[in-house]
Amino acid sequence: MCRHVAFVGAETAIGELLVAPPHGLLRQSWAPRRQRYGTVNADGFGVGWYAPGDPVPARYRRAGPVWGDRSFADLARVVRTGALLAAVRDATEPGADGEAAAAPYASGPWLFSHNGAVTDWPRSVASQATALPAAELLSMEARCDSALLWALVLHRLRDGDGLGDSLAYTVPEVARAAPGSRLNLLLTDGVTIAATAWGDTLWYLAEPGRPGLPRSPSGRVVVASEPYDDDPHWREVPDRTLLVATRTDVLLTPLKEPPA
Repeated sequence: MCRHVAFVGAETAIGELLVAPPHGLLRQSWAPRRQRYGTVNADGFGVGWYAPGDPVPARYRRAGPVWGDRSFADLARVVRTGALLAAVRDATEPGADGEAAAAPYASGPWLFSHNGAVTDWPRSVASQATALPAAELLSMEARCDSALLWALVLHRLRDGDGLGDSLAYTVPEVARAAPGSRLNLLLTDGVTIAATAWGDTLWYLAEPGRPGLPRSPSGRVVVASEPYDDDPHWREVPDRTLLVATRTDVLLTPLKEPPA
C-alpha cells in the first residue's frame, strides 16, 4: 500500500521525476509493478519540494487520485526543484481526514512519508503515543498510523537526532509494540534522504561507485518504493535496512530486529 519517492540533485522539473518516466509515481498510482499489498493508490497524493535558498518546503496535497488532478499536471510541468518527496496513498482503513492524511507530512525543513501499515492500530502503539508530549499529539495532522509514526520521528528530530538515527530508533520500537507492521519510512530535509526497508520494497538510483559505499558523480540520487524506469543502475535495498543518501553517497546499514 502506498508508493513514495524522494530525490536530491540538479534542479529538475517535478514532472520529469513523477510524470514523464514510463513507470513513474503517476503510473504507480494505478499500475504499480512491485507493490506487495494493495493494487491501486487512489486515496490521496502529495508532493513536497524545495525552492532555491529556502529551507522550508512547499507542499501540494489532495484527497483524490493524482490522475484526476489537472492542477497537479500543470504544476509538475513548470515547477523545478533540486529536492522533493512525493507519495500516492492506498489508505490502511477508511477515514475522514482526507487531504490531511496524504503524505508528505511536514515540519520545518523536513518532509516525511510512510509506506506500509501498523498492525492492530491504534491499540498496539498506545504506549508510544502516550509517551509523546500532549502538545505534539494534539498537533498531529491526521488520525492514522502514518501520522503517529511522523509524530514519533519528529519528536526525535526536535531532540537533535539526525535523519537516519530518528528512523533507526523509531522503526524497531514500533515493530516491537506491533509485530508484523510494515514500516518503510522516507524522510528528507532537502539535502539528505533517509529511508527504511521494513516489510516492503525500497530501491535507489545512483551512478556506480566504489564497493560498499556507492557514489554518484552526477550529484543525483533517487530513493523510491520501486524503480520508475528500467535503468540497470537501480539497486534494491535489503529488507531490515536503513538507507542514508546525499547527492554523492549512499550508505546502507542493517536495522536490528526488536527483541522478542
